[in-house]
Amino acid sequence: MTPQEQFQQEVRNNIAGLREDTAVQAQSLQWVQAIVRHKYTYNFRWMGRPAIQFPQDMVAMQEILWDIKPDLVIEAGVAHGGSVVFYASMLELIGHGEVLGLDIDIRAHNREAIESHPMAKRIRLLEGSSVAPQTIAQVHEIAKGKRVVVVLDSNHTHEHVLAELRAYAPLVCEGGYCVVMDTIVEDLPASFFPDRPWGPGDNPKTAVQQYLKETDAFEVDQDIEAKLLITVCPSGYLKRVR
Repeated sequence: MTPQEQFQQEVRNNIAGLREDTAVQAQSLQWVQAIVRHKYTYNFRWMGRPAIQFPQDMVAMQEILWDIKPDLVIEAGVAHGGSVVFYASMLELIGHGEVLGLDIDIRAHNREAIESHPMAKRIRLLEGSSVAPQTIAQVHEIAKGKRVVVVLDSNHTHEHVLAELRAYAPLVCEGGYCVVMDTIVEDLPASFFPDRPWGPGDNPKTAVQQYLKETDAFEVDQDIEAKLLITVCPSGYLKRVR
């Protein structure tokens, strides 16, 4: 076994240990519960744009993009644009691919910042509901014949995310990922979402659970969740296996 293979095996052993360590998993969830009320994810920017993600999940996405080298990353939910800029910058380093950002309302100041950004050459924005038939048809046309990775981070209600999964997960290439953000909502107290239409029992994780009953094409990549420990996507890293 080469030194590189030995290191890779050590990492696999580390992850296996974390998957079995329920105590440290519980501690990680307690930490997440403690910092969510402080809007922790709002604190980070990527190349000047607010990313609104845990840094751990951004590292996981970097690994996915490097391994898959997709032609197209589709993200539902643009907000300030930090995530689309992040994905675009990873594709720029790889030297291949573009990002398609979908949002029902791309505010003028955010659009201006994204379209004037150095990574804009790898970003395409599409305004409209991600579950509207017209939007779905446009996305499918853009994705035709391409290796695709999908990220769902818009409206977090069960019905909306389930509709997005049904519309866009089939576009993912074999071995690629459909990443469903904010599945952590299911694991947090209802009091954390007083002004939101989603909460425990009605959220991205419940949508994932339903979708996985409808298809055998995807499996939850439990190794990603185990090695991150801190993530907004528990059970949300869906790998296409067939």
